[in-house]
Amino acid sequence: MKSDIVLAGVGGQGILSIAATIGMAAVDKDLHLKQAEVHGMSQRGGDVQSHLRVSSKPISSDLIPKGKADLILSVEPMESLRYLPYLSSKGWLVTNTTPFINIPNYPELDVVMAKIAEQPNHVAIDADAIAAQVASKRSSNIVMLGAASLFIDIEFGALEEGIRKIFGRKGDAVVEANISALRAGRAAAEEVLASRN
Repeated sequence: MKSDIVLAGVGGQGILSIAATIGMAAVDKDLHLKQAEVHGMSQRGGDVQSHLRVSSKPISSDLIPKGKADLILSVEPMESLRYLPYLSSKGWLVTNTTPFINIPNYPELDVVMAKIAEQPNHVAIDADAIAAQVASKRSSNIVMLGAASLFIDIEFGALEEGIRKIFGRKGDAVVEANISALRAGRAAAEEVLASRN
C-alpha cells in the first residue's frame, strides 16, 4: 500500500489537522509515514502545502516527485491548481469549491473551476456549506479529508479514530462534530462519483 498526498490550502484553513489525522491513522495501522515540512503556516492567509507519504514499506524521501502524487487534497480551489504538476496520470484531485480570496488578482472562480473540471480524476465539493450543515464552518477541512478518504488507502474507521485522538482534548462535542464532518465529506464525494456513472 502506498499513498503519496499533497495537501494544499491557505494558512489558517486546517492543513495541520488533516495531516495529523492521517498521520495518527497511519501510525495506528503500523504504516510508515513521512511528512515534508509544512510551508507557509507562519503567515495566516499565505499559501500552504505539505507532502504526506504513507506506505506499508519504508519510505526513503519525504518529498513527492513531480508527476507521482496519488492525491492532491486542497481546501481551496486555486491552490489545488498550483500543485497539478505533482499529480500522477492516475491520481485524484479533491478540492473545496469555496475560494479563500487572499490576493487582489484572484482569478475568476469560473476559470479556476473549469481548469479543475479538465482533470480526468477530480472531485469538487462545497466543503464550507457541508460543514455549516453538519458541524460548523470551521470543520470544512475535515469535510475535505472525508471526501479525499475514498482515495487514501487507509481504513475509514482508522481516520475516525485519528480524529478522536487528535481532537479528544477538546471534548466529546468537538470530536463528534468532526466525525460528522468527515462522514459528510465522504458521502458528498461518493454522490459526485455516483452522478457520473
